[in-house]
Amino acid sequence: MKIGVLALQGDFALHRQALERVGVESLEVRKPEALTAVDGLIIPGGESTTLLKLMDAWGFVPALERFHGKGKPLFGTCAGLIVLAKEVLNPQQFSLGLIDMTVERNAYGRQKESFEAEGEIALDGEKRAIRMVFIRAPRILRVGETVEPLVIYRGECAMARQGNVLVSAFHPELGDDPTVHGVFTRMVAGRSS
Repeated sequence: MKIGVLALQGDFALHRQALERVGVESLEVRKPEALTAVDGLIIPGGESTTLLKLMDAWGFVPALERFHGKGKPLFGTCAGLIVLAKEVLNPQQFSLGLIDMTVERNAYGRQKESFEAEGEIALDGEKRAIRMVFIRAPRILRVGETVEPLVIYRGECAMARQGNVLVSAFHPELGDDPTVHGVFTRMVAGRSS
């Protein structure tokens, strides 16, 4: 099993380190052709407008739609969540629409309002504390009926899953807790087995 990390923008190196901590081989994906070599893909944070422009310039949009169509798991963090959401507000912008949710860009504040917080993650019927880092983070305003909220922060969904798509408003790669990358790794392992 090999997981790709989209390496156009954002801290893809830290995502690769997090995958290494959970014992998974990873690959930096810089061109759409590299998607054929991976079983799942992480779309890291960054700036969503810039990320979408780069993805468009390199032909990633149709390639990611095909990747998703094959049932291969996708995980978007922060800007990656925005790219994968069905509806984006503040302002409205194009997105891939691969998870049924409405998100608001920068809803937790600008760069200077970045913060760390504790939330609850629900896994295998149990809840436990999880540390989260929010940097210019989007807020999940609405989730569809088939979307499963996994992390709650102040009564709001901060991480969710729908089918083979996982998203988080926070940056799990910025801490030492391997929980979130472990969740995605299990999704990919379940798909590739």
